[in-house]
Amino acid sequence: MPAHCAAYGCKQRRTAESKKEGITFHRFPGDDEMRRMWEKALRRKDFTANKETVLCSDHFECDDIDRTGQICRIRPGVIPSIFNFPDRPRKVRRKEKNARTTKTSMKAKESMPQPLITPPKVTKKKPPFKIELDHNYSLPSCPDALKAKFKEFASRLWALEKEKRNAQVRERRARNTLMAVLHKPLCNAFI
Repeated sequence: MPAHCAAYGCKQRRTAESKKEGITFHRFPGDDEMRRMWEKALRRKDFTANKETVLCSDHFECDDIDRTGQICRIRPGVIPSIFNFPDRPRKVRRKEKNARTTKTSMKAKESMPQPLITPPKVTKKKPPFKIELDHNYSLPSCPDALKAKFKEFASRLWALEKEKRNAQVRERRARNTLMAVLHKPLCNAFI
């Protein structure tokens, strides 16, 4: 059964597609204090993590994850910090049942200053997941890119091997022709 990320609004699941994208899933720490800090960072009311509860790598900074070994691990003491929390709910104003229609209230409504520029709406976006490669000889994060590179180099290798075989055949032909030319006059001279 695939594991689901426990963060609010996160729809990541442990599947083959998420693995191809480089998304990893990490269990909550065994240390009670760190576990409480992770639970607090999630900002979910009455939430307690169990042994199977996981968070995906989208909720950690790139430097927080140790990708040097075969297994990706969260560095010690790290708390998840990237979340896509909703904006605070706005109070919906109800229309007044008895709208005021007196001259004084209408003048007051008209004389209210209106803002010249409406402030832009700030929305928090989840940063795109990216893997920074430490070295130029590191593998790319996407297996499709690796397959494409492999196919490119395999076709180039095949072309070079074919060219090498053709050159060897030409060399052998030239050697045979040269030997035939060199030995022919000698053979005719003795006849």
